[in-house]
Amino acid sequence: MAFTEEDVLTALRDVYDPELPVNIVDLGLVYRVDVAVDANAPGAGISGVPARHRVEIDVTMTSQGCPAHEVIIEKVKNRLAGVQAISATKVNLVWEPAWGPQRISAAARKQLGIG
Repeated sequence: MAFTEEDVLTALRDVYDPELPVNIVDLGLVYRVDVAVDANAPGAGISGVPARHRVEIDVTMTSQGCPAHEVIIEKVKNRLAGVQAISATKVNLVWEPAWGPQRISAAARKQLGIG
């Protein structure tokens, strides 16, 4: 079975904003996930060895002054380092488009009592 963007998002649902009781996916902080087979991963091309993947992610914060951005980025890297199908992760902090509360999922809105 192929490793997909949805697999990455599922793993990232374990990463929470330290200031809110909501994971970064449902908070709308993950803007882009790119998954590509890593042809240079150890064991690549050997029959019976599962493919490993390079993952690149664009994330934002709720505000540019967010003091937790380094913590969140480290949590993302650490969580994905524990996924066997991932050989390398690159996390880009982006500010465009600006995050807004409309990006919060319906489930997270209910959890936060705002919708």
